[in-house]
This record gives sequence, structure tokens and C-alpha cells, in this order.
Amino acid sequence: MPPVPFLSTCTKRSSLRTLLAGLTAPLLQACSPLGLINALTPSHTHRVQKDLAYGPEPRHALDLYLPTQPDPRAPLVVFFYGGSWSSGRRADYTFVGEALASRGIGVAVADYGLSPQVRYPEFLEDCALAVDWALVHAAEFGGQSVHVMGHSAGAYNAAMLALDPRWLGRHGRSPQALGSWIGLAGPYDFLPIGIPEVQLAFHWPDTPEDSQPLFHVPQKVSPKALLLAARNDNLVDPQRNTVALGRSLAAQGVAVQVELLDGLGHASLIGALARPLRGLGPVLDRVAGFLLPPASAEASPSPRG
Repeated sequence: MPPVPFLSTCTKRSSLRTLLAGLTAPLLQACSPLGLINALTPSHTHRVQKDLAYGPEPRHALDLYLPTQPDPRAPLVVFFYGGSWSSGRRADYTFVGEALASRGIGVAVADYGLSPQVRYPEFLEDCALAVDWALVHAAEFGGQSVHVMGHSAGAYNAAMLALDPRWLGRHGRSPQALGSWIGLAGPYDFLPIGIPEVQLAFHWPDTPEDSQPLFHVPQKVSPKALLLAARNDNLVDPQRNTVALGRSLAAQGVAVQVELLDGLGHASLIGALARPLRGLGPVLDRVAGFLLPPASAEASPSPRG
């Protein structure tokens, strides 16, 4: 969805974070918030391989973030960023790769085609190609299982790969090839479309009904899922999207965890993965705990909201 400045919707939970916000506010106005966050992201907590091609087009590339110590049991996550399907680049999401790699989880941050150069469903075809690459190469990087994850528009992409078998099916795979999927503040049911950039990306008003993730839940192909959103997200309605999708998945017997987090907004939900901002909310703990649960733990349907 449209970019929102980090910290603009955050509730500060301590005087230290309030001071941090005050000190960085002028910088956030003068330069990219993501650039500032990445500048504060350490490099010693992970290994990185950049500019790996997963397909033939210029935007068919990804950066791979790995734990410092190889672990053959580690999951590999393919992450898709948001930006209304019309903006974004993988270089801005170093903080996401670092966050998960520092917890022992491999992360492939993938670019994909953006509108107006491509439109629905071409960006989904790109994302499926990136996931196919990860499934082929996961073992080379110590990945035992492959998962998809995204924020905002990227969460939509992840949802469609996990719920609609058409996209991975083009590569001879199915959603069951995925270990799980994770959606952060995703739009899963957004017709009619009012945002001009999204209208263009989805051919509005000729947007097909089956472009919506919620449409595909009855196919019962989804792997287990974690759905997180900010309770007070004023950009993507968490009740209509995250909570409604979680309830629908649970009704179909999918093991799904749903949580609405307080004190965060649409953008700060993903920002809370960054090391300087982790005190804003337990996003990293929730994601890492879902991907690396205790050996005795079993996921069960538990939508909350």
C-alpha cells in the first residue's frame, strides 16, 4: 500500500524511544527512513549474498541473508516488500534480512516487477519464480524448508502464492511445497479499489474477483499461516483483512495464528523488525517463534482480534 513514514503512527512506550524519535525526526524528513534504519543495522550478525538472479528480467534478483553459523535445520524465508505494487527495492530491506538471519533464519529479499511496467498477475508470476528458485536452491544455503512472507502489498503476494495454486503450479509445484506463510498488514479483500496506483496495477474496474486472496480460501491448499497486523492500522483495515482471513482459514482447518498488535501502525509494524526499533512491538519475536517453535509445540487454529 502507499508508503507511510516510519514512526508517524507509533505509540512511544518509554522515554528512551520518545527521545529517539525526537532526535531522528529531522533526519526522517531529510532522507529516506529506510536508509536511516539500514544505516543503523549491524553487519556482523549475518552473512549476505547480493544480486542473485532468479529469472531473466532485470528485477528478477534477490539478496540472500544467512545466519553467521550454517544450520541445516534453518528455514529459508522469501520476503516480498510493499509499496502499492508500484514502488520498492530490495536494497531498502536490509533490516528485514538482518532481523531474521540474526535469529537463525535465512531470508531471500526479492525484487519483482512493478506497475505500470507490469500489472496483475505478472508480479505474482515473478514472485512464484522467486519462490521456485528458493525451493531449488534452499539446500545449498542450509535451508530445510521454504516459507513466504510479506508486508502490505508484499503480504498480498505471499498470500496469493499460498492460497491460489495457479502461480506455483506453473513451476510444477503447489502451495503444499511451502512450510508456511506469514502476512504482515496484508490487504486480502480490497475490492472496490480506490487508490489510483492500485487501480492501475489491478486493471480497475475490470479487476477479477479471483484476484483477492480471500476468494481462494475454500480451495483448502494453504499451509499453516501467521497473520499479524496493527490494531490501529488506518491504511489496511485489520478486521476486514487480517482477522477475516484468519477466521476463514481456521474454518477450513488451516493452522493459523492471528494477532493484532497495539502501539503500532501500518508502516511501523514492519519497522519494528529493525534493531533500533524492536522495542516498539514484538514483531520479530512473533515471526521467529512461529518459524522456529519449540520442538514440542504444535501450531493450532487460533485467530484472535
